[in-house]
This record gives sequence, structure tokens and C-alpha cells, in this order.
Amino acid sequence: MGDLSDRRARKKAQTRALIRQTAQELFAERGFEAVTIADIAEAADVAVQTVFNHFPTKEDLYFDGRTPWVEGAAEAVRSRPATEPPLVALREYLVSLLADLAGRYECDARRRYIATIEASPALRLRELELVHEAERRIGSALADAWRDADGAPADPATAAALTAATWMAVARVLLVGQRPVLEDRDGAARSAATMVPLADRLLRDLEAGFASLQGAASVTGWPGDVRRAG
Repeated sequence: MGDLSDRRARKKAQTRALIRQTAQELFAERGFEAVTIADIAEAADVAVQTVFNHFPTKEDLYFDGRTPWVEGAAEAVRSRPATEPPLVALREYLVSLLADLAGRYECDARRRYIATIEASPALRLRELELVHEAERRIGSALADAWRDADGAPADPATAAALTAATWMAVARVLLVGQRPVLEDRDGAARSAATMVPLADRLLRDLEAGFASLQGAASVTGWPGDVRRAG
């Protein structure tokens, strides 16, 4: 039974990968809006329902495998060393992510990928939904890290949700706001040179703002006297 289950899992993964590769090649060739699920199924030699079994929407197909940050930021908080404050782990991940994504704008394929998103209301909406999903995951990871920890806020879930939304907003505004500048290689290089240090400074300022309420950073990265505030 184990071998049969493993073979089925491998076959399922192979089919999913084939559908994704086929779809993304068609999107690059024809444009996102011009490609239908039926087109993808025909090119991949699978049934239309098979496509839907793996990907609920065409937008999911476009982004699949291209948004590791949806899980990555929360995972950085969860997998950090025990002595590292959660906000430090989150800042370092987001700054590294921005550096990586900004650097990729020098690649023609990356610029086409972003141009396709910008030209499609459906893709822009799905991208925003993915940002919100990343926020929810970060909020959950921070709440778990702060729950019952010394110096934690009285309401870890609310504090974590506010923190996740604020920090993701910094990353998103910097990156998305720079897209018009990033349409050429020179603009991409100039933007990357300024965006990453700015992100690091802004996020460090947010860390310091939390810590300054008690005069020193706690192990949680949240002011220890929040419980007594108000």
C-alpha cells in the first residue's frame, strides 16, 4: 500500500508540475488574458477538470511556484534560533526578500512577469490576496512566539496582526511602488541600491519604536510594559 501511495503522489506531483509549466509557457507566449484553461488542458494533454483539480483558478496557475514569500516570512519567525527575537528574524527575512526581488528586475523575464501582473486586474487582485495570506501567516507565527513569553503583549493575537500588517505594508509599498521605475535595467539597479537600505532602516525603526516603550528590547521584540499600558 505504501508503494502504491507513493507512486500516486509522484504521479500527482508530476501532473501538477506539467500543468504549471505548460500554463506559464503559454502565458509568456500569448499573454495571461488570452489563454484559457481549455488551452492549458489541451497543451498539457490532460482533461480540463484535471487542471481544476490542481489549480482552482487561472490566477493560481500564474503565481504557483513564484511566491515563496507567502510562507517564507512566517517560517522565518517559526524557525529562528531560540535566542533571536521574532521581529529580528522577520526584518532580516523581509530585507533579504526585497534585495532578491529587486535584483531580479534586471532580468527580462522578471520584468515581463511583473508587466503581466500590472496589466491584469485579476492578477493584481490575486497578488493582494496573497499578501493578505502572508500577513495572516506572519500574524499567527508572531502570536505563537509571543504567547506566554516574558515581555509579551497582553493580547498577542491583536499585536501580532497589527505588526504583520505594518511590516508587510513596508515591503509591499516599497516594492510595488517602485515597479514603474523598474521597467528598465538601469532603473532596476538604481532602485535596488536605494530600496533595500531604506527597508532595513524603516524596519529597524519599527523595532526600536517597540523597544523604546520600555527602554530596551525584550526577547519577544515587543515592549515588556505593554501589559500595563492603558
